[in-house]
Amino acid sequence: MYNSDRFVDSFLASFARTGRKETGRESTLPKMQDIEKMEDLLMTLFFPGRQGTGGIEDLRSIIEYDMEMFTRLLHDAIRQALSYEHCEQPASWALNHATTHVDALCEALPDIRRMLKKDAEAGYMGDPAARNIHEVILCYPAMRAITVHRVAHFLFRRGVPLIPRMMNEVIHQKTGIDIHPGAEIGTSFFIDHGTGVVIGETTVIGSNVKLYQGVTLGALSIPKHGCGTLLQGAKRHPTIEDDVTIYANATILGDVRIGRGSTIASNAWIKEDIPEDSLVITATPEIRVRPKRRERQ
Repeated sequence: MYNSDRFVDSFLASFARTGRKETGRESTLPKMQDIEKMEDLLMTLFFPGRQGTGGIEDLRSIIEYDMEMFTRLLHDAIRQALSYEHCEQPASWALNHATTHVDALCEALPDIRRMLKKDAEAGYMGDPAARNIHEVILCYPAMRAITVHRVAHFLFRRGVPLIPRMMNEVIHQKTGIDIHPGAEIGTSFFIDHGTGVVIGETTVIGSNVKLYQGVTLGALSIPKHGCGTLLQGAKRHPTIEDDVTIYANATILGDVRIGRGSTIASNAWIKEDIPEDSLVITATPEIRVRPKRRERQ
C-alpha cells in the first residue's frame, strides 16, 4: 500500500502565512457550502411561492423560518470573514460588526424585494416565451443571479470582506452568469437566457436594461508593464444608460458609455462611447449560394 506520510511535512511548509499575526484564537474562513445554503434560503425568503405557500399564516411561518436561518448563516459567515481579515482585532469586534451588517441588510430587504419584483416583471414583459411572472421567478436563471447580486452588492458597498465575492461565485457556478458584486444595476433589469454573461466590478447599469446571453461588460487588459493594483477602485468598466438592449455575444470594454435608448446588435465589439438612441450593428455577412452538385452519372 502506498504511504504518503514522508511528503506531509514539506507540503505543510507551503501553508506558512506571511503578514499575519498568530492571535491564538479562531481564524477560519467562511465555508462555500454555507454560502450555498444561504442563497437557497434567500430565494425562498424573497419568493415564498417557491415553497408553495397557502394563507397568510403559512406565509408568515415560512418568512420567519427562512429569515432566521438565513441571518444566522450570514451573521456567522460575516463574523468569520471579519475575524480572518482583521485578525488583530478582538473577537468581540468581529461579532459586533457582523451584527451591524446583518441588521442593516434586514432593514433593506423590503426595498430589495420591491426591486426584484420589477426585475421579474421586466423579464415577463420582455420575453414572449414567458407564460406568466411566476414562470420567470421559478425557472429563469437570471432571476436567481439578479436576486443574489442585489444582496451581495449591498454587502459589498458596506465593505463586508469575502462574502459578496463568495456569493457571486456560487451563483456563477449555478447559472453561468458572472456579476461582480461591485457592479451597480438599476431597476427593471433582466438577462434573457443568461449563460456566459460577464459584468465587471465598476460597471454601472441604468434602468430598463436588457442583456442576452454571452454579453461581456468588461475592462481592457492591463498593459504588459502596468500594475493591476494601480487600477483598483478606478472606473474601468462600461456605463450602460437607461433603456438599452444588448444582444447576444456583444462585447463592450473599458470605461465607455452606451447612450440611453441604444440597441447593440449581436457580436458587436465596442471600445468607444455610443450616443443616445444609436443602433450598433456588425457588418452584414456575405451570403453565397453554392451551385448544385452534378448528379453522378
